[in-house]
Amino acid sequence: MLSFAITFVRLLKAIVHSWSAPMFRANFALAVLILLSATLFYHSVEEWSWIDALYFSVTTISTVGLGDLSPRTDLGKLFTIIYIFVGVGVFVALFAQFARALLKVEGDNKEPPSQKQLTKSDDA
Repeated sequence: MLSFAITFVRLLKAIVHSWSAPMFRANFALAVLILLSATLFYHSVEEWSWIDALYFSVTTISTVGLGDLSPRTDLGKLFTIIYIFVGVGVFVALFAQFARALLKVEGDNKEPPSQKQLTKSDDA
């Protein structure tokens, strides 16, 4: 549980650090829009509950694909094919931005030793 909490805090730091970049905000908004539109689609076309529709949208786009739900209609299957190709690319780009921001935040926390510290250790 502690490991999850630490990872979650690091993710939040990456989001906060990235928020000032317009490309990040655009990609984040696009990712949310894709998830919401897929949830709406599956709720209306496949007649799944809102939770099932969101669950399937998230598991599909994250490439987990547990297989406990699957579209029954031809329209649902065609939408899912397009959804995977479009959505995976958007989410990969979003998580790449998270990773870059996280690496930058972690790098900023590890300041190189100052010149004064270096000369003290050389004298010893």
